[in-house]
Amino acid sequence: MPHQDAEAESSLTHYQRGKQLLRYFVDRCLRDQITVTAGHLAYVSLLSLVPLLVVTFTIFSAFPVFEGLRENIEQALFANLLPTSGEQLRSHLNQFVGNASKMTAVGIGFLFVVAVMLISAIDKTLNRIFRNHRKRRFTVSFAIYWMILTLGPVLIGTGLAATSYLISLSQYADAYVSGVRSTMLVIVPIVTSFAAFMLLYIMVPNRIVKIKYAAWGAGLAAILFELSKQGFSLYIKHFPTYQAIYGALATIPLLIVWIYLSWIVVLVGAELTISLEEFDHEQD
Repeated sequence: MPHQDAEAESSLTHYQRGKQLLRYFVDRCLRDQITVTAGHLAYVSLLSLVPLLVVTFTIFSAFPVFEGLRENIEQALFANLLPTSGEQLRSHLNQFVGNASKMTAVGIGFLFVVAVMLISAIDKTLNRIFRNHRKRRFTVSFAIYWMILTLGPVLIGTGLAATSYLISLSQYADAYVSGVRSTMLVIVPIVTSFAAFMLLYIMVPNRIVKIKYAAWGAGLAAILFELSKQGFSLYIKHFPTYQAIYGALATIPLLIVWIYLSWIVVLVGAELTISLEEFDHEQD
């Protein structure tokens, strides 16, 4: 009996602790007004979308090893930009990118500045959420933003190459064990999203973020991101309100809504990461 009472008390303690953590997490999200911040980031993202794609595809063209993967890279990028109507969005953005690539050196420099604005906005937002008020020196910030713009596409290309390789292997394995390919198509996107969110929550804040806290935040963000894609696709297929109202222009409001939802997911993961750290410190 004493052993059972101790187990019951322990489970009750864990339940109360989880309830307090949930309340703390929700209150923090409300205080930081993540819905308003997500709207700001969505606006900056729309402004920076074409310049960022111009810089990204220019860097891709500088690496012949990624030339054969460009089609897969574009498909992955546009699939995450908008879960549906990807082909229509892809044709429009490719036209914009083609027009922008014909600009002069001054124009390309302006596009680079606009792309840096997006990275700077993400940097400032996450540091504000993590309650970090120490500002980096301008030279350090510029070096980091330049590294993200140059190495980011290379890392994306490498990650997509590995993903394509794993999925191609699962296609052969599916002949021997049924369901392997479909399982990989579900697991691999979540794993890659988890890795991307982990890097975001650890590398961007100008402070030390423990991996165990970032892992919980990245896990929540990755799951919410995949669920959001599925839910958004189902909504558009079964409730085509935007198509009826906007017609051929329906892709534009859909893109705005999806980018807004994506930023909410990113900020929720960041809030959970720092909430876990602060809650543990308060309990000690």
